[in-house]
Amino acid sequence: MNKINGNLKQRFVQPEELYSFIGKVVTLQGSVYKIRLMSGFAFVILRTKRSMVQCIYSQEFACFPLENIKEEACLILTGEVVAEERSKTGYELRMLDVEVLSSPVEESPVVINNKCMETSLETLLDFRPITLRNEKERAIFKLQEGICRGIRQFLTAQQFTEIHSPKLVYAGAEGGANIFKLDYFGGEAFLAQSPQFYKQMMVGVYERVFEIAPVYRAEKHDTSRHLNEYISVDFEMGYIEGFEDIMQMETKLLFEILEFLKTEYTFELKLLNVKLPAITEIPAIAFTEAKQLIAQEYNRAITDLEDFEPEEEKLLYELIKKKTGSEFVFVTHYPSKKRPFYAMEDQENPDVTLSFDLLFRGLEITTGGQRIHNYEEQLNKMKRRGMNPEAFESYLMIHKHGMPPHGGLGLGLERFTSRLLEQTNVRYSSLFPRDMKRLVP
Repeated sequence: MNKINGNLKQRFVQPEELYSFIGKVVTLQGSVYKIRLMSGFAFVILRTKRSMVQCIYSQEFACFPLENIKEEACLILTGEVVAEERSKTGYELRMLDVEVLSSPVEESPVVINNKCMETSLETLLDFRPITLRNEKERAIFKLQEGICRGIRQFLTAQQFTEIHSPKLVYAGAEGGANIFKLDYFGGEAFLAQSPQFYKQMMVGVYERVFEIAPVYRAEKHDTSRHLNEYISVDFEMGYIEGFEDIMQMETKLLFEILEFLKTEYTFELKLLNVKLPAITEIPAIAFTEAKQLIAQEYNRAITDLEDFEPEEEKLLYELIKKKTGSEFVFVTHYPSKKRPFYAMEDQENPDVTLSFDLLFRGLEITTGGQRIHNYEEQLNKMKRRGMNPEAFESYLMIHKHGMPPHGGLGLGLERFTSRLLEQTNVRYSSLFPRDMKRLVP
């Protein structure tokens, strides 16, 4: 009888270790990214899990014909690591032998081994399982991994507990028509618009909680900034003194994320030529003041009194960057009509809420604020909005049985990544985007 003890054999050298093996024969695994035929030899670029390894094929040393390998073939490669000053890494791998594990059976529908994917967004997404193998395309999502690692590291250090809330729910947290309905054993259920209710519930358990998970919005917006499924980074914290505490926490969170990327993801940052923003402090401006500032500076009439138009977000970013140098800006005190029923209103002006959006390089990436924690206050607001409190019995349970002052936020991971990379469309930072027209691949 075989026994499985969990000990994995290290059969292969890791690419990042190759420099220490100069002059030695090693074995590693990967896929053939590119073959460049030269006079009397060939460059073979091997794609490993994070980096590219430059290999040299020559009949003088190799014991196999070059015709045995194709681009995108998966290999176990044996070679000698030799010093090479002209290489960026200071070495290259002289190919000696290969074991071909698999080889493509047809030509790739799109060229993936150029420096950049020179194709349309539609083609990029139609062939996503293949185009993601491009060095820069996959670096986007390695960097996105780094963002999530940075978030988890920081929030865990701040005594936040990671939770996993259900995505099949009985009612929408945000209300409105932008919610996906589905049959649930003959009854009606919805895909979660937000973990809002559940993260508030868990504040009563752990005080500070966070989640990184998909949310769903049935918004009929076919724009460069909208997705119908996206990854939301949510945190909720209790015993706050005011909604400013939430903005302070996010400012520190963003600072720590960027510092983490500088340390752990220098390869991807350099490859993608990322210009990281500097964060020492983030300016904050009230919604009405921001609207008036834009109108004055750009001689624009204010047409929407409850929200920002996309163009106004861009103009505010330009103004704030010019005045303060910051590429971020908090917009606070949004009108009550625009915010959900659980948003706490300003006691000095009930027409506005203790809430905010965070804009980054001209795009809203975060919405947050303080929540109502008093039962009577929450009940009265629901009634004023014509809502049936009985439909929210399990949510109101937390208010009935005591809740601390609390609040939180939701940050769109794809939007944050997209603005960090200064992309023209959020879909570039979505692994397999879901929008009005796309359900595959």
